[in-house]
Amino acid sequence: MKTCLVVDDSKVIRKVARHILETLNFTVREAGDGREALDACLTDSPDVVLLDWNMPVMSGMDFLRALKESGISEKPKVVFCTTENGMAYIRAAIEAGADEYVMKPFDRETLQSKLQIVGVA
Repeated sequence: MKTCLVVDDSKVIRKVARHILETLNFTVREAGDGREALDACLTDSPDVVLLDWNMPVMSGMDFLRALKESGISEKPKVVFCTTENGMAYIRAAIEAGADEYVMKPFDRETLQSKLQIVGVA
C-alpha cells in the first residue's frame, strides 16, 4: 500500500485529504507544519507528500528546500496543495522541487489525477 503524508495546518483539510486518500488505498500520516513533515520524512519517507504552502513554523517552500538538502535517499513525490494559483507561485514551487500542483478546494478526481501524473496512483 502506498503512503501519503498530508501536511497542512488546517485539521479540516487534513481530514478531507485523508478521507479521499484512504478511498484511493493510501496509508495516510499527517503533519501540521513543515517541521513536523520534515521529521516524518527523515524517520520514514512516504511515497508522496501533499503539501500546503502557508503554514506556521515552517512553510511548504521551506520544507521543500530542507527536504532537498536533507540527503535522504528515497525522496517522496511532492504535490503542492494550496489556494495560491498565480503562475509565479506554481513556477516557484516546481523550481523548489514540487512534482505537481493542485488547487484548493480539490475533489477525489482532481487529486487522483495529480497522483497519477506523479506516478503514485
